[in-house]
Amino acid sequence: MTSVLFAARADRARADASVTAWALAARGGDPDAADHFVRALHGDVLRYVTHLSGDPQTAHDLTQDTFARAFGSLHRFEGRASARVWLLSIARRAVADSLRRTAVRPRITDVTDWQTAVEHNQPFGLPGFEEGVVLLDLLETLPAERREAFLLTQIVGLSYEEAAGFFGCPVGTVRSRVSRARATLERLLQEADGPDAGAA
Repeated sequence: MTSVLFAARADRARADASVTAWALAARGGDPDAADHFVRALHGDVLRYVTHLSGDPQTAHDLTQDTFARAFGSLHRFEGRASARVWLLSIARRAVADSLRRTAVRPRITDVTDWQTAVEHNQPFGLPGFEEGVVLLDLLETLPAERREAFLLTQIVGLSYEEAAGFFGCPVGTVRSRVSRARATLERLLQEADGPDAGAA
């Protein structure tokens, strides 16, 4: 088991080194490196902004905004941290800016029963949809720091060390946040399954 974890970490370190090298080459004007950089991190950014924004409809726009901002400031990227961590911090700001804009924008609709309209537009029946909704609902009950630590390490796939660099805190703090988040989620799932869940 230890050897498998070590191999996974080594693979992740090599992947991050490649992504960072592509970012630095893209900064120097290499279009192929820029393409590799986007392809390698597009999925991570999309998952991250989807969760942070809580709005799958705008997630692709936020992902594009993140990469546009990244390429606009690529000349300042020096590779001290991994390009993945650098890009996710840009994604976080993009979502925050989007939420601020949305909060002050008036919403107009000609539907009187907006809640029913929203419910009818949800993609029911897709494999894993129900479980995904449950997970998102449970994640929302966590304190923000634990939720984001869990998301970055368990969903996006950052190492604890990378997440610590992202938050600017010790690795032990990230481990503690993830452990507490996992314990809370497990307890909530057991409660949702009823009193016989533990025996099962």
